[in-house]
Amino acid sequence: MIDLATAPSGTAPLARRNPVAKVAAALVFSLAVIATLDPVTPAVAIAVELAVLPLFGVRYRTLRRMAWPLLLSALGVTVSLLLFAADRSGTVLATAGPVVVTTGVLTTALGLGLRIIAVALPGVLVFAGTDPTDLADALIQNVKAPARFAIGTLAAFRLVPLLGQEWQMISMARRARGVDAGRNPVAALRLFVSTGFTLLVGAIRRGTRLATAMDARGFDSGLPRSVARVQRFTPADAALIAGATLLAGAALTVSIALDVFRPITG
Repeated sequence: MIDLATAPSGTAPLARRNPVAKVAAALVFSLAVIATLDPVTPAVAIAVELAVLPLFGVRYRTLRRMAWPLLLSALGVTVSLLLFAADRSGTVLATAGPVVVTTGVLTTALGLGLRIIAVALPGVLVFAGTDPTDLADALIQNVKAPARFAIGTLAAFRLVPLLGQEWQMISMARRARGVDAGRNPVAALRLFVSTGFTLLVGAIRRGTRLATAMDARGFDSGLPRSVARVQRFTPADAALIAGATLLAGAALTVSIALDVFRPITG
């Protein structure tokens, strides 16, 4: 859940767009980046995504706090490929014992790491600049998604931050009762698994109560439901999807051009 103190401004141009249009634009742009293999194309895509960040009303400082797990995972994948990739073709750049870094493995590792960021960053921007309630309303009205699915997704999204709070409460309660691993790594692992299981049981119980409450309110009755907040799909929303399609086409063009000119330059 986005902190209200750092929530994006609703007056930003792209923050005002229909949530379905923003999700569709992010999917189109991400699918185009997935189809590329070179590191240049995802790097250009990341530059474009960072350039449009203010249009979503998201501050760069806020994005840094939100996206650090993404950066950490991309770095881990890149380092893993550099160390353990089987293909070591190309010019040797560095050697450290059994590890040999070549131009081929470096290009592959950087391409995959940058692609992870380029694919995931549009989703981060969209959900950081979209109110979850508006997204659920737009899914029901514009995509004709079942109300049970849309509202259930909204409830799950709202409840995710509670997992971190409950983890902290469980850890503090056990520490108050003298249950602490200290510096023993085996005990720390055992305590981590036990805490995770306790958290899972609590989440399942909460989900069961939520499903029962939704059934009691008629979300699975099949009857048409009234709409309290109208979500309109305007020409500006269609223009956003068209713009994302054009950018995705440009990214694919860059990738194809690199594949064509690589044998010539090589």
